[in-house]
Amino acid sequence: MRIVIKVGTSTLAHPTGLLNIKRVEQMCKVISDLKNAGHEIVLVSSGAIGMGLGKIGITKRPGDISTLQAAAAIGQCELMYTYDKLFSEYNHTVAQILMTGAFVAIEDYGKNLNNTLFRLLELGVIPIVNENDTVTTDEIVIGDNDTLGAIIAERVRADLLVILSDIDGLYTANPAKDPTAERIEIIEEITEEIEALAGDAGSKLGTGGMVTKLKAARIATESGVNMVIANGKDPSILYDIIDGKGTCTRFVAKR
Repeated sequence: MRIVIKVGTSTLAHPTGLLNIKRVEQMCKVISDLKNAGHEIVLVSSGAIGMGLGKIGITKRPGDISTLQAAAAIGQCELMYTYDKLFSEYNHTVAQILMTGAFVAIEDYGKNLNNTLFRLLELGVIPIVNENDTVTTDEIVIGDNDTLGAIIAERVRADLLVILSDIDGLYTANPAKDPTAERIEIIEEITEEIEALAGDAGSKLGTGGMVTKLKAARIATESGVNMVIANGKDPSILYDIIDGKGTCTRFVAKR
């Protein structure tokens, strides 16, 4: 299978913004094992801003763009250093791709992106994609790596997009507030009723919520890619997801 895995700040970092070392190490180990089993993996990783803020001691996402850009510059270095170190321990090579809106809006840029992604996969490399928050501002304002994950999944013609977050999937209500809320296991069509279930809350360091995940699900499924929302607190859930099991919400691709 060709799998795009999107991991959010809430999965990568503690609430302080500092790296959740145990979890990230486990995630890299599981992804390496999936690679060893023959799967092709593209990792769409948030976390640069959160890790940068944590490194300079800021525990709440600031509102000014210049501080966010500075944090991204600091955090992206640490993020890629960590991935390179951990994946190297399992004999896997990573490559960094920093995206801007031009990759989608300008045809030549999009072709170059596609060529690079496919060649990296042919070479057995794990592409690690993030928004280029250091030099652009639109992505920081939008803050939507869920949609980026769906765009990448569409471009590489993935079989599956997995969004790892801090929730087990889409619920009939907010499970943090409503004890009667039930997780929806399979969604075959994203209707207005499904969209109405999405809240707008994200973590205090990240910006993603269920709204962006449903937007990603629409992009993915309409391009023929199955999608899963799952909790990233235990990265070994990736094994179950690939086997068609696990606690999650599955969105069925349109064929």
